Amino acid sequence: MGEHDINVLGEEQRRAFSQALLDDLRALERMIEAGQIESGIRRIGAEQELFLINDSYEPHCVADKVLARLEGNYTPELARFNVEANASPQLLQGACLSTMEDELSRLVQGARVAAQAENSRIILCGILPTLHQHELTLDSMVPEPRYLALNQILSEQRGSEFSAHIKGLDELRTTHDNVMLEACNTSFQLHFQTGPEEFPFLYNLAQVVTAPVLACAVNSPVFLQHRLWHETRVALFQQSLDGRNESQQRRGSRPRVTFGARWVDDSVLEIFREDVARFRVLLSTDLGESSLKMLDRGEIPPLKALCLFNGTVYRWNRPCYGVKDGVAHIRIENRVLPAGPSVLDEMAGAALFFGLMVGLGESVGDVRQRMAFDDAKANFVAAARYGLDAQFRWIDGEMVTARDLILERLLPLAKEGLQEKKIASADIDRYLDVVRERVRTGRTGAQWALDSLAGMGGVGTPDSRHRALTAATYERQQDGAPVHTWALASIEGKSDWRHSYKTVRQIMTRDVFTVAPEDVVDLVASLMDWEHLHRVPVEDTNGKLVGLISMRALLRELAKNRGEGKPVAVREIMKQAPLVTVDPGASTLEAIELMRVHRVGSLPVVEDGRLVGIVTEHDFISVAAQLMEESLRGE
Repeated sequence: MGEHDINVLGEEQRRAFSQALLDDLRALERMIEAGQIESGIRRIGAEQELFLINDSYEPHCVADKVLARLEGNYTPELARFNVEANASPQLLQGACLSTMEDELSRLVQGARVAAQAENSRIILCGILPTLHQHELTLDSMVPEPRYLALNQILSEQRGSEFSAHIKGLDELRTTHDNVMLEACNTSFQLHFQTGPEEFPFLYNLAQVVTAPVLACAVNSPVFLQHRLWHETRVALFQQSLDGRNESQQRRGSRPRVTFGARWVDDSVLEIFREDVARFRVLLSTDLGESSLKMLDRGEIPPLKALCLFNGTVYRWNRPCYGVKDGVAHIRIENRVLPAGPSVLDEMAGAALFFGLMVGLGESVGDVRQRMAFDDAKANFVAAARYGLDAQFRWIDGEMVTARDLILERLLPLAKEGLQEKKIASADIDRYLDVVRERVRTGRTGAQWALDSLAGMGGVGTPDSRHRALTAATYERQQDGAPVHTWALASIEGKSDWRHSYKTVRQIMTRDVFTVAPEDVVDLVASLMDWEHLHRVPVEDTNGKLVGLISMRALLRELAKNRGEGKPVAVREIMKQAPLVTVDPGASTLEAIELMRVHRVGSLPVVEDGRLVGIVTEHDFISVAAQLMEESLRGE
């Protein structure tokens, strides 16, 4: 998706692009057969995605301004609150890992300086805990043709809103009208160059090692204030770019975000051909001269059609074709690892991945003979869901926990692999020791976040707790220490508490007790008694607010029907439209004024006609308490 001059396809353009795509596949096949793809060289690389946040630790849409201040290997991402930095390719030898870490640290620091000039900050995290769904509009999308076109086409193909349904400690079920749910994810992507003849062996190996490497690198346990998978990005990314319509979903058509369905047997062409066969062409660009004609003249073609198409298929291990200094190469792009918690943590995961790509291959040989593909895929999902607590079916069907596998077998194999490539011994020890301590203590980025939230208990609002988590992440990243050494985040003593009480959305209660119009009034009386409620919203089967029952109305009805024993339906006594409600985006001052004017102690929160929460007088007590504390301290 590196092309900027992107076109939405008409039928004639689609046919022309499809023909160019097929020509590129034929050209690649000829190049492989003629030995025109670089071989015998092992290079590595990395892409670092970053979040931009403001002084409230919320997403900050200033990527265009920040990028205007930067030079070199920086590019925009889908959202205006993201930027990407690209590390230079390195030969897998000597001090390549520490060299890459130094470059990434410089790139991150450069982004920090540019962001600071725009009153913004840089944070590394897989999913930003303070993100809210209302911030994911097209106004937050980078206004580039490739992104706008991708959103338009996938939306048209799907024929309905994008949806996300993820179960973890909490359960999230939501819909969205554009692809911006994908922008909630930031990653640390690794590149591993391979020759065409060894590609099948190494690609299959990458599929196997992805699960344990991910298990110890998980860093995205929270999305929209829900505790979900340890690496929620995996589920969210697949669902946020799922362009399949209802019919395709019913018959099990493969989504564009995929782990794959089988081992590679003979060639990288198997993957490219399968993707071309399965997925429609979405976008086009100026393709220039035919790749086959360029080959006929002895030139190396860029395969622009293939590269653009490949950028719209999101395999977790994605094959990539490139040309550098007139030489064509193939690499494996591992897209699984999240950004953060620190650059050192990221490089530790990279060292484990690169080491296993050498060491494990020599230990187990052809993984197709030792493991079922479905086990590799199941391990990947288990790692994303449970992190180090995942249970794997490993080589030869052995059942083992991710923690034991990494500590007892994979770390020694990774060390052997790095030693074989003559990686500097100090680098090997430094990075693998970080992995070892992280696994030994069980303190991944995800576990640190979950433990931090658990330690906060019920103090403050959900918004203030997730803001404190984000603030602590930002603060602890400044010295570059690995996450297993971090103190837990705490909500106490945060001077920025006011940011969590600006809008109704931030303080409202989402877990609302409601009744239906056909329910009996006695149920309402019981709810009020059990849960100490004074008003109960009435909603229909579509979640639309249709009425409200107050304690006063209930007492009036009970007095009226005392001794009759006649069941009364909620619809007979509920107050109907017009109801006093508030929008989730309203300020807390607006909510307080509504309560004062209408003399009510609570307000249903309604968005697009549907009940999304409730805000009560009690929700403002903590604000008053904070103000009183600061007044007593003289702040």
